[in-house]
Amino acid sequence: MSKKRILTLAFFSCFIFPGVAWAQSQGIDQRVEDLLKQMTLEEKVGQLNQYSGKEVTGPVNEKNTNQLNDIKAGWVGSMLNVKGVKDTRAIQAVALQSRLKIPLLFSLDVIHGYRTVFPIPLAEAASWDLEAIRLSAHIAAKEAAASGIHWTFAPMVDISRDPRWGRVMEGAGEDTYLGSLIGAARVKGFQGEKLGGTDAVMACAKHFAAYGAALAGRDYNAVDMSPQMLWESYLPPFKAAADAGVATFMNSFNTLNGVPATGNSYLQRDILKGQWNYKGFVVSDWGSIGEMIAHGFAKNSEEAALKAITAGSDMDMESVAYKKSLVKLVQEGKVKQELVDDAVRRILYKKFELGLFDDPYKFSDAKREQKVLNDPQHKLIAREVAQKSIVLLKNENNTLPLSKNTQTIALIGPLVQSKRDLAGSWIVQPGDTTIIVNLLEGVQQKVGKKTKLLYAKGCDVKSNSQAGFAEALQTAKSADVIVMAVGETWDMSGEAKSRTNINLPGQQEALFMELQKLGKPIVAVVMGGRPLIFDQIADKASAVVFAWWLGNEGGNAIANVLFGDYNPSGKLPMTFPRNVGQIPLSYNFYNTGRPVLNEKNIVYRSAYIDAPNTPKYAFGYGLSYTTFGYSDLKLSKSKIAPHEKLEVSFTLTNTGKVAGEEVAQLYLQDKVASLARPVKELKDFRKVMLKPGESKTITFTIDQNKLSFYNQELQWVAEPGDFKLMIGTASDNIKLTGEFALAE
Repeated sequence: MSKKRILTLAFFSCFIFPGVAWAQSQGIDQRVEDLLKQMTLEEKVGQLNQYSGKEVTGPVNEKNTNQLNDIKAGWVGSMLNVKGVKDTRAIQAVALQSRLKIPLLFSLDVIHGYRTVFPIPLAEAASWDLEAIRLSAHIAAKEAAASGIHWTFAPMVDISRDPRWGRVMEGAGEDTYLGSLIGAARVKGFQGEKLGGTDAVMACAKHFAAYGAALAGRDYNAVDMSPQMLWESYLPPFKAAADAGVATFMNSFNTLNGVPATGNSYLQRDILKGQWNYKGFVVSDWGSIGEMIAHGFAKNSEEAALKAITAGSDMDMESVAYKKSLVKLVQEGKVKQELVDDAVRRILYKKFELGLFDDPYKFSDAKREQKVLNDPQHKLIAREVAQKSIVLLKNENNTLPLSKNTQTIALIGPLVQSKRDLAGSWIVQPGDTTIIVNLLEGVQQKVGKKTKLLYAKGCDVKSNSQAGFAEALQTAKSADVIVMAVGETWDMSGEAKSRTNINLPGQQEALFMELQKLGKPIVAVVMGGRPLIFDQIADKASAVVFAWWLGNEGGNAIANVLFGDYNPSGKLPMTFPRNVGQIPLSYNFYNTGRPVLNEKNIVYRSAYIDAPNTPKYAFGYGLSYTTFGYSDLKLSKSKIAPHEKLEVSFTLTNTGKVAGEEVAQLYLQDKVASLARPVKELKDFRKVMLKPGESKTITFTIDQNKLSFYNQELQWVAEPGDFKLMIGTASDNIKLTGEFALAE
């Protein structure tokens, strides 16, 4: 934006602030109704219109001039992609030139950090640490709010069981129970104690609904599933977010059983705003109202607007369908005025709740922006969260942790010095890599002065060239241990980044095989945004650390794990397949009439003839530098009545030589029911820190809710019968089992 234009906007803001003088004593509902009565139909529709403002603060052109004119005329309710105190303050000043001076909502995709980049959400899910996840979201919100942002399009709470889908990196993985808890934690982190605090932003539960089940793992693709699967596996995280008070929902790009989610009344009217009595508002995904034309669900933009508003989509992100058609549709009687009023009422309520009518610039404070964005504590918290997110997949002969006095360490691989990749997809300031610590820098700060560090790239992630192999081999020859950093680049996972092949790309495994011939211990550090397939490395490396994309402090966090300053405690939130032919693959599958009882006998069984059914690494799997013992299982009762609770206790002991955290996991199986049930379902977990030799009694409580499922009539019921109880360190590593019954 030119200096002249900014000065002009600032001039207006001085005389218009604080906008309409709404009495502080009035309740929000009354203030909304009072304002609604003053609004014309055009102004109401304007509140339902959201523009992207990437260019609005740039050099003057036709597009941003038109946007600014629309804002001034009251035709815009929200802007996305405008960030920073300077620009948000200037654009808000334009909104306050409108007749009713209704402030804008500024929104942004703050997915895993604002300036301080935290691990990608899927990585954080691997921590199984709800407080760390809440804190991560809160720091992101604090920084965003200090930069003029009111609203983030997170968390993504889609259940994802197909790692070919690039957006798995945005969510919490495959499990409904874990995903629901993490979704609620993120909402509470983003929104803080209450909306309106300058350290919080509105959260947005997305994508409603079932987007994570896109066919073939292909982004934006159709979804087809049974009502039971929808209600039991894909809707609960959204309900958990709603119960946590999430301010907004975003509908999804996909069709669900043939109906686009954006125009799906069953999802938005019947379930969300009906059965769940949700009071926030629903925003479309980018252009998804207009995309109903491509779906073949609407013949033109006008019909798309009609179907979207009727179905319960309150705000139109970037398709401009409401702006073009909604006034006409109301005037012609095709859309009831009440539907528009309901949508506007929901949006205005949030603006009042944020306090924007009392102070439109409360989130645009330059001094607070500088202070918050440079808070040194944020870096330390980011490192702690990153450490908790790392999963140790293999540690043969206790290769790790490495000694800080190792004489020579060779750092080999295309991601050793990478910074941008550590940040991952969906970051706010992609050009600022100066605050990102890469693996080489992290190791350099960790080792002693007598340790010699060698480096060779060896190959690129995406290239098929082996030109760097010779240098890498020569470099590694003189090393005592090789640390090899491989994986995906940041732009290989995320939105529109679906892959049919999730093996390590390029020549990375070929390079590993050459290095392996040297006979030296190799520690593989694998980075990526999704479960990957790396069989050669998995089978032959001395140790394997799955490091995801860990954000700004990634290099320091990995180094802390490699050298034992942090004992890894992460557990996988998604199943890692052996090959893509197994996908979709999850731990909580349904048995068949011909289950595999013995891998050596698969004749006429539900099995592959060229690979086992089992994954490479199961959901819940993750190693530690210590070991844990499970013993002394006790059940308070062998049979419980429908409204009774069952107490399950056991002793967890650190049987190793160093302190460490264990995630003890409780799984249940309904052995016989009116519908076939999964072989096991996660129903609870505890993350416990234990000193060497220390024991603690862990107690789980099982109630009727944990035994319930949706029957054929979509009733949430717990059926009498026998249940199997399983407690272990991973879904495929059960240590204790028991049985109990639910009485009639």
